[in-house]
Amino acid sequence: MEQTVKVVSCHADGTARVVHIRESACSGDCHQCSGCGAVKESITLTAQNPIGARVGDRVRLESQSAPVLLGAAVLYMLPLILFLGGYLLGKLTWGVGIWTGLLGFALAVAAAVAYDRLVLKKKETVYTITGYAQ
Repeated sequence: MEQTVKVVSCHADGTARVVHIRESACSGDCHQCSGCGAVKESITLTAQNPIGARVGDRVRLESQSAPVLLGAAVLYMLPLILFLGGYLLGKLTWGVGIWTGLLGFALAVAAAVAYDRLVLKKKETVYTITGYAQ
């Protein structure tokens, strides 16, 4: 995954602090669509700085795709799979599919929350500055 960010500080260990401003999908033009109340959110990250970018530079930041894809699978696919699996198991064995489906869904949500906490604790996602932005 690649995004454009701004360097806000550089460190002697070869890393840099960068800021990414998240914007609304509607480009924040709220006066045209009755004001959705979208707020610009800034995210500060530490990234490897092999190109020697300096404070104020706009750069391209790349992150590993595997952790993001795994997180998306846990968040979106696991609840669906466990709900359908629980529903079919309950329907075929006890005749109460909806309750076992909801139980499977609840287990998947608990697994997604546990995975999120594990990822936050490990902080293993590596960000690398790959070049200067246009």
